[in-house]
Amino acid sequence: MTGQITLPVWLFVLIVLFAAVTFASHFLFPSVRWFFRRRLERAVERLNRRLTRPIEPFKLARRHDMIQRLVYDPEVTQAIVEHARRNGVREDVSFETARRYAREIVPSFSAFAYFGLGTRLARWLVRALYGVKTGRRNTEIIESIDRDATVIFIMNHRSNMDYVLVTMLAARASALSYAVGEWARVWPLSRLIRSMGAYFIRRKSRGGLYRKVLARYVQMATAGGVTQAIFPEGGLSLDGALKPPKLGLLAYVTEGWDPEGRDLVFVPVAINYDRVLEDRILVSAGEAGNRRFRARMGVVFLFVLRMIWRRLWGTYRPFGTAAVVFGEPLALSHYGAQPDPETLGAELMRRIQAGMPLLSMPLMAKILLEAEAPIPEADLIARTEAAFRAAEDTAALEPVEDMGLRARRACERLARRKLILHSSEGWAANPDELPVLRYYANSIAHFFPPVPASPGPTALPKDNAQDAETSGDAASAK
Repeated sequence: MTGQITLPVWLFVLIVLFAAVTFASHFLFPSVRWFFRRRLERAVERLNRRLTRPIEPFKLARRHDMIQRLVYDPEVTQAIVEHARRNGVREDVSFETARRYAREIVPSFSAFAYFGLGTRLARWLVRALYGVKTGRRNTEIIESIDRDATVIFIMNHRSNMDYVLVTMLAARASALSYAVGEWARVWPLSRLIRSMGAYFIRRKSRGGLYRKVLARYVQMATAGGVTQAIFPEGGLSLDGALKPPKLGLLAYVTEGWDPEGRDLVFVPVAINYDRVLEDRILVSAGEAGNRRFRARMGVVFLFVLRMIWRRLWGTYRPFGTAAVVFGEPLALSHYGAQPDPETLGAELMRRIQAGMPLLSMPLMAKILLEAEAPIPEADLIARTEAAFRAAEDTAALEPVEDMGLRARRACERLARRKLILHSSEGWAANPDELPVLRYYANSIAHFFPPVPASPGPTALPKDNAQDAETSGDAASAK
């Protein structure tokens, strides 16, 4: 027992290393994790005191636990069995497929990443690019919703800045959970987005097992009270106009809703911009008839460098206004025990359209597209102001005190981008940029329904027609 054993140095180092790892994994790491988790819980408790809608325990659950809960859900288990039978594979293979889908979907929310980093970065970025305007009743609408209800923001999709803009505006109310597509599944962006509480979805997946795993996660999050944000159009608008809703996520939510449980309240959100960063990319994709966006990381990087350079030299100019309007909330309990997703989706899109922010650059684009001749600058600004005043009661933004000044700045911004051209007769739309101008005009076109064409002249009898022609010639002669 007291004898000595001689070991090679490499074996001694290996034994010490294994001992250190064992000690750390059994004693040190659990203690450290407990220490930081307690600090995190206290920080979340303080954060919840100032949020209108506190962060629900479901959102704070460990990611591993949520994956286990999801793959062992009875409905998912049944889908696993059906998938194995339909594809002729063993059930354990089908189970691992479901587990892979769950790991792909389930986020790993971090309150620090969301409120400490994400919302601050969002605030800085939005304010650097835009002047932000909000609806007259945005705060009132959020505060009027039952605190026990699950809130889902239903938004139109104009730009990838929508995520950033709404995250900034909703930061005082709660933490939003977004559904994001394949574009965000790029390391390290995917890690950041997942820590912000977003969950990934495959927009083109048609597999029954995948759809069941996704549906059950969305339904669990909804039942757990997680505040979510959904883009029902399914993607960015390529022509600026609202598109009919795609009912995938909306159907998952309504199908899993329990009328005996907490209520579900949808908040329509209308978003509009004086300038959309990706406007030319979106218009080009629309003209090509596909959704292949020709955006390279090098182009994005150069754009960022150009903006930084202009700020350093004092020549940077913001891109105008970004506006967000919350519409009248819609409680699912008003639709009874079995709400129809199509009826619900149509009503939500109608409310989004009704609340669409009316901005000066889209207005000016509309006026110049309809003009048959160049318009003097003073006349153009006056027409823009008149059009805004005519639709001001319909628009949900705060009244603009100096619309003339905003219209003048809009004219300058459009001219800088060569969307409009100046001549001795005035301003006119650039013929080469008509698709981009239409893209902006489409966002507010519903405020100005087309005037029905007047009926043509009634055909006259032959004798009367000859008399009328004679009278016309005589009048011309005079």
